Amino acid sequence: MGRACKLEAAVAGSEILLSKGRYRARLAVGAADVSAAQTLRTLCFRTGGLDSDPFDSLCSHVLVEETASNTLVCCFRLLLIHSGAALAQSYSAQFYDLSPLQAFEGRMAELGRFCSHPDWQEPDILRIAWGAMTGLVDGQGVRMLFGCSSFAGTAAAPYQDAFELLRQRHLAPGQWRPKVKAPEVVRFADAPARSVEAKSAMQMIPPLLRTYLGMGGWVSDHAVVDRQMNTLHVFTGLEIGAIPESRKRLLRAVAGTA
Repeated sequence: MGRACKLEAAVAGSEILLSKGRYRARLAVGAADVSAAQTLRTLCFRTGGLDSDPFDSLCSHVLVEETASNTLVCCFRLLLIHSGAALAQSYSAQFYDLSPLQAFEGRMAELGRFCSHPDWQEPDILRIAWGAMTGLVDGQGVRMLFGCSSFAGTAAAPYQDAFELLRQRHLAPGQWRPKVKAPEVVRFADAPARSVEAKSAMQMIPPLLRTYLGMGGWVSDHAVVDRQMNTLHVFTGLEIGAIPESRKRLLRAVAGTA
């Protein structure tokens, strides 16, 4: 039987994952760190209450801080999944039928609640975050990174061009494509094909999802309407072996594992 677990073992006794320039990335240690991450998530996602859920206790939390002031400027959480048999334990499984992915061989990791403080938008922050993630993924032998990529709001109309671009260029391979599970979805892959201007459509796609797509990521054929979080989201997968070698070298250079 597959299992899901935290990633602390990857750090060999130290919570510091990466330190470059003004910023450092580290694993959360204890309830105060997790609470700080939840507070930042609440600020970014504006959920109406503290952004916390039962998955917080299952995941490892990565904090990116401004070193001099210890200010939390970015965070995300990761859940290590040893095989497709454990996918039912993931956050994404609440919204998607992931049975096709149960046949995937190798470790997987679910990335969630990735956010940056609105007052701290330096590019180095995201570089540190992705570098830390790269070190964890490589260190644990993860072969697929996945999660839910969110569009703001629950109205599909503003994103029709973005969804059409996803349908044309970025749908999951048939053998891995999640099936519908949520009660309210937008089936954009079923819409009649039409032409879109790719550059403007790509600008409608959230930055995190653009990063996934730029590395060879793919999405489900439908978006889930999540009224609790006030978002539309698509299941997003990234097979590590499909990332272009040039991008891998850049990520590993930041992570210090090149």
